[in-house]
Amino acid sequence: MVASHYGFRAWGKPEELIMETTGDRWIGRGEALDRLGVKAQTLYAYVSRGRIAARPDPNDPRRSLYAVRDIARLTGDVVDDAAAPRPDEHGPAARGEADLVTSVSVIASDRLFYRGLDAVQLSTSATLEDVARTLWGARTANPFAEIKPRVGVTPGGSPRARLFTALSRRAEEDADAKPREAQALRIECARVLDEAVDAVAGPGPRLFLHQRLARFWKAPERDAQLIRRALVLSADAGMDAAVVATRAAAGGGASPAAAALSGLAVLTASRAVSEAVAASHWINAARRSPVEAVRDAQKAGFGDPDWSSGDPRAAALLVAADLPVDLARVLREGEQATGRPPGFALALAAVARRMELPRDAAQDILLTGRLAGLLAHAIDQMLDGSPIRARLRYVGPEPGAH
Repeated sequence: MVASHYGFRAWGKPEELIMETTGDRWIGRGEALDRLGVKAQTLYAYVSRGRIAARPDPNDPRRSLYAVRDIARLTGDVVDDAAAPRPDEHGPAARGEADLVTSVSVIASDRLFYRGLDAVQLSTSATLEDVARTLWGARTANPFAEIKPRVGVTPGGSPRARLFTALSRRAEEDADAKPREAQALRIECARVLDEAVDAVAGPGPRLFLHQRLARFWKAPERDAQLIRRALVLSADAGMDAAVVATRAAAGGGASPAAAALSGLAVLTASRAVSEAVAASHWINAARRSPVEAVRDAQKAGFGDPDWSSGDPRAAALLVAADLPVDLARVLREGEQATGRPPGFALALAAVARRMELPRDAAQDILLTGRLAGLLAHAIDQMLDGSPIRARLRYVGPEPGAH
């Protein structure tokens, strides 16, 4: 199989996740403040806006380390930044394309960052609530502390149907809301996310979001941690059509719930969801008949054009999963047949199969995790987003020609 730069070596057993660290590239908060000559609040603002990359200290996850090269660029110092994370460059928007500005997430050097924090590193210990706070820019106050469970009848249907019903209800209730301050928006988003998870998992004890889903699926605590990691890694994925839809709705005056509902509606028809469906079917078929299924591996979600070296989220999730021997073999043989590592949707499907979750659980995890990120884009657009300008060029029949 193809080894990734995250140190992934085998699908079957968890191994140490090796992150690239070179010399004095990462420094602590005190030294970062000294170099910048600013207060801690300014440093945090740089991180939240994506100007300085940060990651948890491997020796103390409660502390953060900061990228020396990003600090040097702000202070004007000269450094060799050949190894620094670089956002993917796509050039200016072409005619008919929308040019959007975001501080929520970025893909740089084949890594995904949530407001400057490495998503894979976050997934080792963060909850979806933690990541939501990060993506929403809620550093000083916890918006989830302000919410109470909603008393009401849980809608029927599939988990996805219940999720969309809950968002539709909130979109209707919040339609006439007046402009809100940043903290009020964050609390509103916390309520939306909390009610959406309750709609999927049903009412119960006020546990963490991943624990409520684990309780709904009757998963043990070990698997609850795997669900937590999958939700965190699902929260955002850079720019895609779901983000555009969310920001367009928010920019047009929609509430966070309505904007996120627009994004999720687009996401359900996306490549990520369709690949999760195909991957689930392929895994089941491959475990029954490995030789025959390898011929269909091209359709199972190996490789991803957005990740030249493989999706680090997929590698991290599979490392943590400790797959059974037969499932690990299926993925290895599929990778050998295609020459590409599993994509994130395939990793989600494999992990859901390992936990013996319901057939659509991989999609439900993806949609629930992405809801936190789409709400972040709604907040970002409402508070700091530039106007969305897209030119529509008419190419139909000449007016009055018929």
